[in-house]
Amino acid sequence: MRKAQRDVREVLESGDHLIFSLGMVDVEVEGVDLAVEMPVTPRVANSRGGLQGGLIATLIDVVAGRLAVDGADEGHSSATSDMSIHFLAPIVEGPARAEGRVLRRGRRSVVIHVDVRDLATERLAAVSTISFTVLAPLVD
Repeated sequence: MRKAQRDVREVLESGDHLIFSLGMVDVEVEGVDLAVEMPVTPRVANSRGGLQGGLIATLIDVVAGRLAVDGADEGHSSATSDMSIHFLAPIVEGPARAEGRVLRRGRRSVVIHVDVRDLATERLAAVSTISFTVLAPLVD
């Protein structure tokens, strides 16, 4: 494992990574492979009071990335190769919940679908399909 990978792993394990400061937490949801919720606060809202679109994209990428790497062979990692997001409605009250499902897992690529909802209104706010390239272990 390279130094950069070790550094990131240490930050994640310490709980000091950006995703933790955004309040992202795993939740159990029947029928999905992984669900993560994030609160909507003034700190992460846009000028209209909704969760910033870039943070919705980050939430989607975190869920999908975790699913992509979870099924990879030992030492392999993944990298986002394509992401399509359709923003359907604002997430104003929250929390936002991203629900991910693996659509296809191959030896070299993984395709994930993620729905994002505003739980306060039960409204579907965004849908996304994300493709990942599966990467062989890095050699020092």
